[in-house]
Amino acid sequence: MGLGEALAILSALAWSAGVIIYKRLGETIAPVRLNLMKSLLVLGFLLPSLAIFGGPPPQLSAAELAITLLSGMLGIAVADSMYLTALNRLGAGRMGILGNFYSPFVILLSFLFLGERLGPLQLLGFALVTSGVLVVSARSSGAPAERRDLRRGLLLGVGAIALMAVAIVLVKRVLETQPLIWMVALRMAGGVGGLLLIFALKRELPWPGRAERAQIRWPIVLIGALVGQYLSMLLWLGGYKYTSASVAAILNETTSIFIVILAAVFLHEALTRRKVLGVALTIAGVACMLRA
Repeated sequence: MGLGEALAILSALAWSAGVIIYKRLGETIAPVRLNLMKSLLVLGFLLPSLAIFGGPPPQLSAAELAITLLSGMLGIAVADSMYLTALNRLGAGRMGILGNFYSPFVILLSFLFLGERLGPLQLLGFALVTSGVLVVSARSSGAPAERRDLRRGLLLGVGAIALMAVAIVLVKRVLETQPLIWMVALRMAGGVGGLLLIFALKRELPWPGRAERAQIRWPIVLIGALVGQYLSMLLWLGGYKYTSASVAAILNETTSIFIVILAAVFLHEALTRRKVLGVALTIAGVACMLRA
């Protein structure tokens, strides 16, 4: 296992912890506002990191800078907001397994735009991952409103994961040649800019009102931003910098195991046979793609 592979797995662990924290915070904070709060905190963490470890600013062309900022807007402002909304609707366990769509999306986009290969085993892996997601997301009973809410959550979740894949493949070539921490900071700046634009388009103030501020658990917000965003993003982009996009995406899928277990322990979500079967199918799919 090389540096890129190790970073990809550690990123999955950090993001899993963040998802559990965000699920708790999402009970009292609207998804887009929570996204802006944690993104601003991460940007605050990055400023001293740049001063200490960043070195000179990267020499980016106008096109490379635009790609990096656009990657942040798509992957952070839009995709993360959709992800947090879906997390509130589906719960952490379902979202963890739904996240296994990420590597098939990245592999397909890498095949189309980066020239990375897509073989028969990867196609089989995609089918297994899809089967696992469908198994865990099925609801045999429940009111029509609950089923409708589940479908909306699934659409939001899959859309968020697809946008995350687009965002990372978009910036992959720029990332390979530039300092990691500067790229993290520039993407985050693009994300914050995108979130402020969303609030402007909605004609809403980006800051929580007095009643909402009284319910915010600031220490938990801080820990969530530090572990679930700052640390996981550094590790995540580091994985893509030091190994191929396809391999990094597949190893990121260990997130599903971490999230299902952590959700059962800390959120008391039921560890049903359906979830266990879904995890087994998706991990089998990941194994097929890793061996390809």
